[in-house]
Amino acid sequence: MSGHYDVIVIGAGVTGLSSAWWLARDGLRVLVLDKGTVGAEASSRNGGGASHYQSPLFAEEQRLWPMMDDLLGYPTEHQAERVIIATDPHDLDHYHFVADMCDAMGWRVDRIDGQTARAMVPIAGDNCLGGIHFRFGGHANPQRTVQAFAWALQDLGGRILQHCPVLSIERTGGQVCAVTTPQGRFSCGALVVAAGPQIAGLLAPIGIDVPLMAGRAEMIVTEPMPLMQLGGVDGNGLYGRQTLRGNLAFGGGPHEWIETRPEGVRARPTTPLSRGLARRVAELFPKAAHLHVIRSWAGIIENTPDGRPVIDRIDNLVIATMSGVGFGLSPATGHAVRDLVVDGQCSFTDIAKLSLARFAGLAPDWREACGWLSLSAA
Repeated sequence: MSGHYDVIVIGAGVTGLSSAWWLARDGLRVLVLDKGTVGAEASSRNGGGASHYQSPLFAEEQRLWPMMDDLLGYPTEHQAERVIIATDPHDLDHYHFVADMCDAMGWRVDRIDGQTARAMVPIAGDNCLGGIHFRFGGHANPQRTVQAFAWALQDLGGRILQHCPVLSIERTGGQVCAVTTPQGRFSCGALVVAAGPQIAGLLAPIGIDVPLMAGRAEMIVTEPMPLMQLGGVDGNGLYGRQTLRGNLAFGGGPHEWIETRPEGVRARPTTPLSRGLARRVAELFPKAAHLHVIRSWAGIIENTPDGRPVIDRIDNLVIATMSGVGFGLSPATGHAVRDLVVDGQCSFTDIAKLSLARFAGLAPDWREACGWLSLSAA
């Protein structure tokens, strides 16, 4: 195969697909390439949260999510609002700090006592001290959302090639001009690299250093139970949601740091982490402790040294690595990437703090300094 496209996007995760969809909406000819299948890593294996109040993309995230089903033409199962409950006084103090911060930004958060929290989350136990109720944010179904972006992109004429890894990126005069794959060479007017943990390996040969470490993020899923008032509930170091079928799907550290390879990483769960997640879910929801865990997921996420995303443009190349917060921010991220490709700058917020330049002069041993060592290296 061969051909020319206005924009090529490397990575068919939720960030790459959202970016491609936004670009296709402008009438651009877009090709998405992925080494595997659509949403095969962390994009379809996460808690589905959409409440990233510390991101410069937050306001756009909140504006877009309630509209996404209509904009895409396919369901994302987005549900508004979220609750965080505490079983520890220190956690409760921290949640109140978060509430104060959100209030100061103009986003409403209700402080709730233990009785109110237990009424809202009936599977919480007497150990629930209270919490906070986000009157914004919410969550969506990661699998549904990834598929919605893919279908909506194809409806606009965008093309997706799965099982088609990018082997090399060609540059001429500082501008990206083409990519080479096992299925052929494709030329382009602009390139978006949203390939998760593979970003560093793809860009290093053309002299762009993106400091990343890959982590395996795991989640467990229980058998279904009756639906609660709000499906999005966090706490005890966990994030997750109740699905519309009634299952509890929860994850939340610690990450198992792994080395990335060009062919990717098999994202299989590991028993010790899954067992720890089950214990913490039972602690947070004592009245659901009897539920059986019916499956577990693992997705590979990329992390920058400071935990913040990188969204930046270098000549006609745009980098988008989200450092573990890609799903919830995806509608806004795609908008920002579209702006960088088409207009050269983001139209709706200042994303200067997300530039790659902030890592200039980073020590070569930053992974060791952070303690981010793979099991084999440790």
